[in-house]
Parts: sequence; structure tokens; C-alpha cells
Amino acid sequence: MEAAPLFVDVANAPAGGQSWWVTAADGEKVRVAAWRSGDGTGDRGTVLMFPGRTEYIEKYGPAVGQFAARGFSSLVLDWRGQGLTARAKADRRLGHIEDFRDYQKDVAVLVDVARRAHLPKPWFLLGHSMGGCIGLRALHEHLPVRAAVFSGPLWGIQLKPVEVGIAWVVALLGPVLGFGDHLTPHAQPDHKLIGGRFEGNDLTTDRGMWDFMKSQIARYPDLALGGPTVIWFRAMMIETARLMRLPAPDVPTLTFLATRESIVNIDRMRRLMERWPNGRLETMEGAEHELMMERPEIRKKFFDRAAEFFRENS
Repeated sequence: MEAAPLFVDVANAPAGGQSWWVTAADGEKVRVAAWRSGDGTGDRGTVLMFPGRTEYIEKYGPAVGQFAARGFSSLVLDWRGQGLTARAKADRRLGHIEDFRDYQKDVAVLVDVARRAHLPKPWFLLGHSMGGCIGLRALHEHLPVRAAVFSGPLWGIQLKPVEVGIAWVVALLGPVLGFGDHLTPHAQPDHKLIGGRFEGNDLTTDRGMWDFMKSQIARYPDLALGGPTVIWFRAMMIETARLMRLPAPDVPTLTFLATRESIVNIDRMRRLMERWPNGRLETMEGAEHELMMERPEIRKKFFDRAAEFFRENS
């Protein structure tokens, strides 16, 4: 493993974090970072953090600190095409991937690092938004974790009934007609935090955390990612549809749903958790999509419940 940059000045993470470049099976160099809890004595295990689309390691600094305070080590990565990991297109603002299964190569990197760095077991999964989609697939492929927590998982996007058919037409015909590398309709080329206003945003009700996220990409613009391409959108639509046809994995799971969620598909979340034998769904009143970037009382409840759930399934 080769040392990689870690922007500790904007991460608001505990001291002692280490970051590496690690080569995936297909040659992609993926950035990974690890933090150990305290001196390692009495460590309750390691949380493997699967970020959402547009996210990057430094954004999870506060989450790392929250879990460290509760006795857990953490391991985070930049997915291919995000953060400092190599981008697929010359215009690095474009979010692009040909097949969502490619993200599983990055999952393999994360597990390999956890083993090589001798991070304490048991291991647990924390998947947010797109990371929840990648994490669900990883559970089906026997990710070695004892339990999983999902935050607003992307098991489908939130669409009105009339929009579903239109979305599939765009996803399937767009690439055929030569628009695969174009932005998905209504997507913006820049990260929504660039020029975005706190008022009316769909991520968080906490201005402090909004400003924290804005400050990170203002200081390090290379971390920012804009809207997805049509091919990315097609890959997401296909993968989420496939996942919804599978039985629930045999892994204890706690899924959090914000009552003001407007980005991911709420109905799919409810339906999957209803048939997950050892799964629970918990609603977070008054919260928006970014539960780990919400108001202090919501963040505390989230991390308390997640840590308690991990301890119950150690």
C-alpha cells in the first residue's frame, strides 16, 4: 500500500488517521483511510463505511469521531470515480460507471486493507445512500461483517409514478442514441453544494453541517463531483431493480429512514425491510437524507442506535 493524501485540516476527524492508495483487481487505484479507536484496548470492532454518491473520505471525519467515542475503529474509501480516486471522464465533474458491479472491486480492496492492517474484529457495515446499494450487493456476496446499518439506502430513486416509465426510457435508450456520456436530464454539472443555498436543500436541516460540507469542497475542489451520466443512471436503475428481486441477506440489519427523505425510494426501503427476517426499520423524525450530517440531537440518536445495534450483534 502506498501513502495517499488525507486532508486532515477539513476532515474534523480524530488524530491518527492513515490513508493509502490500493490497486483493485482491474488496476484502478482506490483511496482508503483507517482510524483506530483509542489505543486499541477494548476496541469493539471496525465499521466499514460505504459512502454515498459524490462523497469522499474527509466527509466521514465526524462519523469516524462519533464511532471512535463509542469504541469502534473505522475504515472509509473513495469509490472509483469519486473523491481523489481516479475519475472515468476527462470532465472530472461527471459521475460515471458502466456497471454497478464494478464497485464490488472497490469493496474487495476495502476488505483486503482491513485484513492487511489487522483492524479489530468483528467488522460491521455502514452504508449511506449509494453506499447502501453497493453494501446490499456486498452482503449478497458474503461481505464478512456481523451486522449492517443503512442510512437512506439507494435501493431505488424517489420518482412519481408517471416518472418511472420516463426514467427507464432515458436509462435504456439514451446510451443507444449516443447520449450515454451526457448528464442525466435535470442533473447539474457541478456539486449541488457549489452555489447551492441552505434554504430549501434536500440534504440536511442543520446549517452548521451544510457549511461544513461546503467548506470542504471549497478548500479542496478536486473532492467535488457533479451530476451522473446517463450510463451511470442506467447502471443504477438496473442494479437496484435486480437487488429488489433477491431475498434479504441473512445478516442482522438496521435501516434508518428520514421522515423528510426526498432522494431515495421510500417504498422500496419499507418493502425490503418488511421481508428482512432479522432486519429493523427506524424512522428519524424531522430529518432529511443526510442523517449523519443532521442536527446534533438527530446525529446523537443515529450513532447511539447504530453503535448499540453493532454491540448487540458482536
